[in-house]
Amino acid sequence: MGNALTQKILITLGFLFAYRVLAYVPTPGVDLGVIKEFFDSNSDNGVGMLNMFSGGAVERLSIISLGIMPYITASIVMELLSATFPALGQMKKERDGMQKYMQIIRYFTIFITVVQAIGVSMGLQSMTGRAGQSAVMIDPMMFTLITTFSMLAGTMLLMWIGEQITQKGIGNGISLIIFAGIVSGLPSAIGNTIRAVNAGEMNFLVVLGILAIMLITILAIIYVELGERRVPISYSRKTIMQNQTKRVMNYIPVKVNLSGVIPPIFASAVLMFPLTMLQSSTNPWMMAIADSLAPGGITFNVVTFLLVMFFAFFYASIAFSAKDIADNLKRQGGFIPGVRPGEHTKEFLNEVASRLTGSGAIYLAIISTVPFMMISGMGASFYFGGVAVLIIVQVALDTMRKIEAQRTMNQYDTLGNVGL
Repeated sequence: MGNALTQKILITLGFLFAYRVLAYVPTPGVDLGVIKEFFDSNSDNGVGMLNMFSGGAVERLSIISLGIMPYITASIVMELLSATFPALGQMKKERDGMQKYMQIIRYFTIFITVVQAIGVSMGLQSMTGRAGQSAVMIDPMMFTLITTFSMLAGTMLLMWIGEQITQKGIGNGISLIIFAGIVSGLPSAIGNTIRAVNAGEMNFLVVLGILAIMLITILAIIYVELGERRVPISYSRKTIMQNQTKRVMNYIPVKVNLSGVIPPIFASAVLMFPLTMLQSSTNPWMMAIADSLAPGGITFNVVTFLLVMFFAFFYASIAFSAKDIADNLKRQGGFIPGVRPGEHTKEFLNEVASRLTGSGAIYLAIISTVPFMMISGMGASFYFGGVAVLIIVQVALDTMRKIEAQRTMNQYDTLGNVGL
């Protein structure tokens, strides 16, 4: 393993360790005993989902309780705006424009974080424990101010950590942060399940059923994620002669799931925003909306299904550019057998991508809803649905690919240095 790869892996692990440390830094002025009582009775609903994506930071009311979701929500809004307004879309394609684009996302992240932090602090002020003690131990106005600044600082730190991992480490920083948060909750979920079985609260056969569903889900995800449609390519004799010493790919790999893990993450971020704002409210109307959006309910699953489908089509249209591929093929002297270069190639690739996006969107929507519905119906005492499994598998596969690509690059550099 090359020094560059080792350094990138160590940098990634170092930043992820810093993220886990931040999850244990509590927001000042709260009674953690009252918070724990609240989460013990809400581990399998919307609060449990928020807690899972934050890596347990929510149940400790850490300064990173809001997690990376405000940043993702801001990114979603900007992606939608860039698809709607051509000027904003053009900004993304330019080097200087991309810096401005990212700066707008950061400012919007600050706005969303402040709104959510104020909502959380207001909700905590009305929260009481079983003995009637308040969750807030200091002046309410001061607590709102401290909570807002603390959570804003925590979210900004997480955003910075994610960007540093992407630039200097291995893999996508934001995805790895979510991955680390979910994986960190596995030991606790396993421990709680074992205790429930020992106490007779859960049948051992039910546990085996839950494990079977998870295993089938993981295998299905791996099978689909590694699946691709290979569109054959032919090159002119002149191109082949010019590239005798290079490997010329004779097909275009089009993944079955073009949009990757982004749609479920986007859908979760969109659903978490109202859940964060409404979960601690004492207003009857707000509580009714929060209950209707609680994971496991019909409304939650229907909304999740539709959001995942929407974001799958939306993000696939951004990630896969048939025009760019067609133009590159034409410049390189390549063509798809039976299809004319240029506009016809673009239309053919768009048709292939549309078919795959449709099946990929249905696959993502089913994975995001059905496994959790089944596991929740079997009485699981924790939130761990198909979205979590999808993120774990997808991020693990993506990181492995990038490590392998880095190793291959190091081997080429070594051969170049010795003159081979």
